[in-house]
Amino acid sequence: MVLPCFRTVRKYCGGEINPVWILRTYFISKILVTGSSGLIGSEVVDYFCKLGWEVHGVDNNMRADFFGPGGDTRWNQKRLQAVHPEFRHHELDIRDRAGVDALIQSLKPDLLVHTAAQPSHDLAASRPFDDFDVNAVGTLNLLEAARHHVPNVVFAHMSTNKVYGDRPNNIRLKELATRWDYDDPAYANGITEEFSIDQSKHSLFGASKVAGDVIVQEYGRYFGLKTCCLRGGCLTGPNHSGVELHGFLSYLIKCNVEGRLYKVFGYKGKQVRDNIHSLDVVRFIHAFYEQPRCGEVYNIGGGRANSVSILEAFERVAALSGRKMQYEYVDKNRAGDHICYISDLSKMKAHYPGWDITKSIENVFEEIYRAQLPA
Repeated sequence: MVLPCFRTVRKYCGGEINPVWILRTYFISKILVTGSSGLIGSEVVDYFCKLGWEVHGVDNNMRADFFGPGGDTRWNQKRLQAVHPEFRHHELDIRDRAGVDALIQSLKPDLLVHTAAQPSHDLAASRPFDDFDVNAVGTLNLLEAARHHVPNVVFAHMSTNKVYGDRPNNIRLKELATRWDYDDPAYANGITEEFSIDQSKHSLFGASKVAGDVIVQEYGRYFGLKTCCLRGGCLTGPNHSGVELHGFLSYLIKCNVEGRLYKVFGYKGKQVRDNIHSLDVVRFIHAFYEQPRCGEVYNIGGGRANSVSILEAFERVAALSGRKMQYEYVDKNRAGDHICYISDLSKMKAHYPGWDITKSIENVFEEIYRAQLPA
């Protein structure tokens, strides 16, 4: 690192030596996170503010437009600004190409974490242009601005396991008392990053996320940007504004606490997801920042140890609340839905041996349940 000369410091500090200015300009790392009021985005803000980074967030509460009042994330934005007064919020739509370019040119972040997305299968079908413009075009806007203004930035992109479409449903399965599970020893530890994303039904949401995923890889492989795609399983935690169309575990627990009826769509309620706490996602992003690679892909989820079916989730939350789950069964699964999905974490642990899951499935349920209780 080249430090400024004494004369330059005096010039920019109004003739006075300002150590805070020197620290902020030459020593404090800077991060920009999109979707900063959402589950993963807000966890990123919390985590890096506590590390003393200069943290900037982009969010325009598009989730409220997508999902109505239940998806509103302004409460989380206000929480972040109250807890971290130094956090800087930017009201910006990532579809605004000129606005994105100007912000990145101005900030020149060291780390860019892209979590903003339209996350619903069902909503994508009714609003395909909004879905693609957010998930694919918005991602391209960020990458191009980064390439031109901060080519050395580390770019972490929250992708999804839905890029694999419904191909995981072709794996031989066995039906157990409360869940489906893989009946092929090749998938004993879950699904690896080598699994095909081609020739399968994705839903329009999955297709737009494939486009974003592949373009992030390409900016790493073609242009040499330090990028990674994190293909999330069930990302969860107490700051999730879960709704029926998105946020499985958060919404399920909310229904139990509030005595609402929960709808189970197909597969006998035995469909399985592996759940990873938002903190463990952010810990991995930090590990990637410290040792970045170009154009990498990781399946990031809770793994087998943190997997749970809907029926098993009912039992877990009932044990916490003392309230039996109220639900109805709809004998029709959602298009492109996975019967059983468990992430194989082997590649992540091999590349970053200092990282592992720290929040168990018990921790996850307890934290979300406590967060849903009336204040």
